[in-house]
Amino acid sequence: MVGDGSANVIADCGFRISDFGNSQFEIRNPQFEILADLHLHTVLSPCAEVEMIPPLIVRRARELGLGLIAITDHNAAANCEAVMRAAEGSGLAVLPGMEVQTSEEVHVVCLFDTLEQALTWQGIVFNHLPDLPNPEETFGAQFVVDANGEYIRTETRLLITSTDLTLNDVVQRVRQLGGLAIPAHIDRPMASLLVNLGFVPPGLDVPALELFRLTKPAEAIAQWPELARWPLIRAGDAHRLSEITPALRLHIKEPTLAELALAFAHKDGRSFALVERQ
Repeated sequence: MVGDGSANVIADCGFRISDFGNSQFEIRNPQFEILADLHLHTVLSPCAEVEMIPPLIVRRARELGLGLIAITDHNAAANCEAVMRAAEGSGLAVLPGMEVQTSEEVHVVCLFDTLEQALTWQGIVFNHLPDLPNPEETFGAQFVVDANGEYIRTETRLLITSTDLTLNDVVQRVRQLGGLAIPAHIDRPMASLLVNLGFVPPGLDVPALELFRLTKPAEAIAQWPELARWPLIRAGDAHRLSEITPALRLHIKEPTLAELALAFAHKDGRSFALVERQ
């Protein structure tokens, strides 16, 4: 969790905090304040740099004052445990997760409280993922590593492709497992909700929408007014260490999905704010 020194870390890294929540809901006790980045890739994602190994991810996150991250590789969760183990005793909480590509080619961040949930979800996703070999020369290698970043194996199945699960399928199945599904970088030019579908489907049962890491909420709402009805968050979508970002300031009691959902909804004293790059 973040103490008083975190403000200096943020300032040194060129960030400032901008609160989009209602201040009456904020919990003032700093022990409940956590900086978070809920969208990080490891070397299991073929588009990630080889530096994205557990010990370096944890070290960089702590340098930035982060208290919570989520590991969200493309269509796979095999490196979640390694990062969770690497973070033990560091003061950094790690949520296991995944970035799923739906049949509409929409990316969805799927978060879970436990490794068991994430691996169960991986099994479901693999049942709906084309069984194709990964052409490493085109997309890059997909490495499974241990907590020290040491090589265990290469995932030979192509991960960076669409499943045959629809957006609604993903949202409903993740919820059934006790997870949270959040459409990722919804305004990005590719693999995004607003570009691929053109709108947010009515009744979409998600707790928040993730903007591209450089997008300001006001800019997104000006282009898509319907977004004003949604909690808008950001994340690093980090494929390299320099992209890990203290994107969210959370006022929560503990780093759990139940607390995140309350924070996104500004309920029961929980809240969130975005951290802006200066």
